Amino acid sequence: MNRKKGGVGLLSRSRFFVKRLLWLTVVLALVVAGCSPDAGNSGHRESGDKEITLMFSFKSPDLNPHHTLTPLRAGITETSIKLDSDLQLKGWLAKDWTSKDDQTWEFIIRDGIRFHDGTKMDAAAVKASFERGIRESKALANALKVESMQAEGQKLTIKTTEPHPSLPSELVNPYASVVQAEAEKKMGRNPFNKKPIGTGPFQVKRFTPNTEVVVERNDHYWDGKPKLKGATIRFNEDPNVRALTLQSGEADIAFNLPPENVASIQKEEDLKVESIPSLRVHFLLYNQQKSQMRDLRVRRALDHLLDRQSIVRDIMLGHASPANGPFTGELPFSSKKAPVKKDVSKAQELLKEAGYQKDSNGKMAKGGKPLTLELVTYGARPELPRIAQLFQSDAAQAGIDVKIKTVEDVDSHLNKNESWDVVTYSNLTAPRGDGAYFLNTSLVPEGSLNPSNLDLPALNKIVDELNATDEMEKRTELTREAVTVLHQELPHSYAVYPGNIYGINKRIVGWTPGLEEYYILTHTMDVE
Repeated sequence: MNRKKGGVGLLSRSRFFVKRLLWLTVVLALVVAGCSPDAGNSGHRESGDKEITLMFSFKSPDLNPHHTLTPLRAGITETSIKLDSDLQLKGWLAKDWTSKDDQTWEFIIRDGIRFHDGTKMDAAAVKASFERGIRESKALANALKVESMQAEGQKLTIKTTEPHPSLPSELVNPYASVVQAEAEKKMGRNPFNKKPIGTGPFQVKRFTPNTEVVVERNDHYWDGKPKLKGATIRFNEDPNVRALTLQSGEADIAFNLPPENVASIQKEEDLKVESIPSLRVHFLLYNQQKSQMRDLRVRRALDHLLDRQSIVRDIMLGHASPANGPFTGELPFSSKKAPVKKDVSKAQELLKEAGYQKDSNGKMAKGGKPLTLELVTYGARPELPRIAQLFQSDAAQAGIDVKIKTVEDVDSHLNKNESWDVVTYSNLTAPRGDGAYFLNTSLVPEGSLNPSNLDLPALNKIVDELNATDEMEKRTELTREAVTVLHQELPHSYAVYPGNIYGINKRIVGWTPGLEEYYILTHTMDVE
């Protein structure tokens, strides 16, 4: 679907004002009703009837908890271990865990918890859920490295295929959500993936693929009755629609808002904006399955055409900082090198070293063939298409023709197509305060976020050692070594560390956005 750059068009604006007028009319009617003799105190919602609407930026074709983050974010499922506000590991469905030896872990599952269908959650149920997750998700299987599991009452013993000191950290992964796997056998795979049976404070009431999920309170939630009666989560990849829906009062929280909408939202008395420094990086991912992208000199040339300062200033409007590697500077294993600055002359020099010369049209060409790149981008993160456009313009200055292709499901597109050269991408790099997550998912063979099938022997060796090490100083040192290899090999060009921009109605209380981006709809979230 084509949309006009920088806006929503006159038709969309007209619809917005009509919706706003209707909304104000409804509010006026409620006020009048509140003043009538029979109204009593009905001007305020009863505490048991509190419901909210959230606008998510990524679509969800299903609610398979071992394929998508939505069930965890929507409070439908939970993991055995979670992160606290300081990114430290904290027991959730598991209340305790210990390492018996290098390859054996013992987890004590919290007693007295029941799934949405009323069945008891014990170690056997958690084991069955992990087995389902391993079958469903190759990424989870690679992360957990399970050789065998044994359940006895509330005690779950996991033996791994190799020393795995970071196993508790891997169980924070939303794909490791615990569900009632036996329910799938009764319901069938497709119905279960539309209404997974978890332990969370909310359960699925209705789900429309790629459109919305409606959840209702789990009155028997183990950690205290949820404050909200229910919630509607709508999926919309158009950032302007998300912003306008928030401003019209149709939504209470909107995620991944474009920086250019911040000022107008802040003018609304009932709204606020939270711009949270993230553990995320926006970057260019190079497809080294393409011959022209295998040349390090070409990748270095493109790195010099990425205008990080302009992205921060003109696209992110200050809600970001220039990147010098995958890990933000607040992390102990981040790079100390200065971010690369745009340098067209240096880029052209590197291309000439790679055998490219300007042709009669001013294009960089090799063997009579101009250097043309297919750059894939997606709109769920609104700044990425604009970064693509900026890069396209700067690359043209060096004689490189960049063709932009916008897709909806970027991961599916990259995995199913081999024609692309570059993609504007965005990943959490240390959601658990540890760099191993990004290195294992994005930079080693079979990583779940490695669509170009990168295989860097020097990096693989470091990551193998990192995965077998539990001593924190050693892990920090190894992660720094990995970052050095990334500077040398340049499989990615890291652009900026973005802030996550949330628009929130001030009536929302009992919740603040977290660095990990996992825990959104919680039992403590409330409305005033």
